[in-house]
Amino acid sequence: MKVVLQRSKSAQVTVDGVTVGRIEHGFVLFVGVTHEDTEQDARYLADKIAGLRVFEDDQGKMNLSILETGGQVLSVSQFTLYGDCRKGKRPNFMAAARPEQAEPLYERFNAMLREQGLRVETGRFGAMMDVSLVNDGPVTLILESRGSGS
Repeated sequence: MKVVLQRSKSAQVTVDGVTVGRIEHGFVLFVGVTHEDTEQDARYLADKIAGLRVFEDDQGKMNLSILETGGQVLSVSQFTLYGDCRKGKRPNFMAAARPEQAEPLYERFNAMLREQGLRVETGRFGAMMDVSLVNDGPVTLILESRGSGS
């Protein structure tokens, strides 16, 4: 699994002009699933994200987790994270898992974040979504599960 994490001051996702998920401060997660990913990959990333210390303490140092700051999560499925652009001009998405495999693992990942005590809003799997966010910092990190080579 691969996640692009953006620390945000606020964010929302809309489908056909209707807001389906909205958060105040916290993380926007763009989540991609590949063929080899398992529940263990989802657990690794959920634990990593919940404990990641990227919010400032009272000394201005990145020393607090999202749990410690009361932050929220907006999780958006993003198969294009596995787009391969090395050849030609059109991305190849062969590394992205098919929806019937990706959706249950994406939903399980979100459930694991909720089990950590986080409020998790989502987009709509497989839909054309408009995502807007105010990036805080900006802070943007790329996280990969152990099964993806990290």
